Amino acid sequence: MAPISWLSRLPTCFPAILLALAPRPALAVEGEPSLCEESPPGIVALARHPELYNFYFENDLFNGTDSDYTNGVKFSWVSANLKDYTHDPCLPHWVRQLNRLLENLHPGKYTSRNMVVTGGQSMFTPRDRNRTNPILNDRPYAGWLYLGLGYNARDARQMDTVEVNLGVVGPASLARQTQDFVHNQRGIPNFNGWSNQLGNEFGFQFVAERKNRIWNESGAGLQFDAITHYGASLGNIRTYLNTGLELRAGSRIPNDFGTSPIRPAGDSNAPLEGPVTRRFSDGGLHAFLSADARAVAHDIFLDGNTFSSSHHVDKKHFVGDLATGIAWQWQGGKITYARYIRSKEFTTQESMHAFGSITLSLEF
Repeated sequence: MAPISWLSRLPTCFPAILLALAPRPALAVEGEPSLCEESPPGIVALARHPELYNFYFENDLFNGTDSDYTNGVKFSWVSANLKDYTHDPCLPHWVRQLNRLLENLHPGKYTSRNMVVTGGQSMFTPRDRNRTNPILNDRPYAGWLYLGLGYNARDARQMDTVEVNLGVVGPASLARQTQDFVHNQRGIPNFNGWSNQLGNEFGFQFVAERKNRIWNESGAGLQFDAITHYGASLGNIRTYLNTGLELRAGSRIPNDFGTSPIRPAGDSNAPLEGPVTRRFSDGGLHAFLSADARAVAHDIFLDGNTFSSSHHVDKKHFVGDLATGIAWQWQGGKITYARYIRSKEFTTQESMHAFGSITLSLEF
C-alpha cells in the first residue's frame, strides 16, 4: 500500500491505537501507602514531599536562525508519587472527581504514579521577516498557547503517559506580542507579517506514549542505557504516530526515562520508582543521543486552520528529529542542553531546521 494511502487511513485507526496505548484503569494497590496517611490529608500534605518543577526553553537562535519553529517555552509541575488518582487523600476532592471522569485513560497498576500539570507557548514564522503579505511557499505565522494535564505510571522497565492539552491557536495565543517584546528588548528587527497568522481556533490534543528501558549496563565507573518510546497523538493540533530511541552514557545516570524536547508526554524525571522520594540525591554527568520519527496525518501549523480557510503549505508525511545533548545533575536539580536537527516538514522548505533546548529541573 502506498504511504500516502496508508496515512489517509490513520484517523480511523487512532481510536484502536490509543486504546491499546492507554493502559488499564488506575487501581489502588493493596498495601501501598499514601503520602498523606501519616498527616492531615490534602494538597498541603502532598507538598511536604518532593515535587518537581521543569522549565523548558527552546529557540533556533542557538543555531543562528530565526524562523520555522522559532521559540518554545513550557513549565510543568510533577507531583510526588500518589497511591492512585481517584482515592489518594493528598488530592483535593474536585481533582479526584475529575480523575474519575477520566479513569479509563489513567495508567494502571504500577509501582508508582503521579500527575503532571503543564503550560506553554510555541511560535512559528517564515524565513522572510520583512514581507507583509502571505509567503505562499513558506509556512504560516502561528502561535499555540496551552494548558495540559497528564498521568504517569512506571515500574523499573516501563513508563506509560497519557496527556490532554487544551489551548488556542491564533492571535489569542499572544505569540506576536511575545516575540515583539523579546525582539524589542534585544534589539532584533520584528517580523512584519504577523497580520497573516492563522486565525483563532480552540486546540485539543490527546497523547498516549509508552517508554521502555531495554538495556542497562555499568562498569568502570560508567553507566549505559537505552530507552525506546512509541506513541500517538490525536486532535486538531497534531495527529501522528511516533517512535524513537535514546542512548545515554555517563556517571550516575538518573533513574528516569530520558530527555525530550517540548512535546506532550515528554516530561523527564517522572515519576520515581516505588518508595524512593528524591530524584536528585546524587550528582552526575551524562551525554545522550536520541531520535524520534513521526508519521504525520495532520499538523495545524502547516495545514492551516481546521474550520476556516487560511494560509497553508503541503506538509511532508514523515518527519524525524535527531538530538545530541548533555545533562548535569546535583542534589536537588538537573540542567540539560540539547541540539535538535529536524528534517524538512513541508515540500517547499529550503533546508532542515535546527534549534537548541535547555531544560532546568528543580526538586522541592
